[in-house]
Amino acid sequence: DNTLYLSGVIGTDPTAPRPMPGGIQAETQRAMEIIEEELEAFGSSMDRIVKCTVFLADIDEWAAMNEVYVAFFDTPPARSALGTSGLALGARMEIECIAVVN
Repeated sequence: DNTLYLSGVIGTDPTAPRPMPGGIQAETQRAMEIIEEELEAFGSSMDRIVKCTVFLADIDEWAAMNEVYVAFFDTPPARSALGTSGLALGARMEIECIAVVN
């Protein structure tokens, strides 16, 4: 009804099907930009996100990812983060979000 699910967002390079060069922070920046664009396209916004899950290829990169992630919110929504392996395209991180739509 009024819920939008964004799954499997990785920070892909807009010029090629690969993760953004520059590591976890560049990938996170691009993934969050993609999420913001998708939310707006479906009538929502970053402040309407209610939950995110972040998958990290290396959990030790959490602090670097988080530094970029929190900059997209006045008040960050609920979030889970976990380490995993085998993310699409060899990405360092992947984010899925649930948001409310008007």
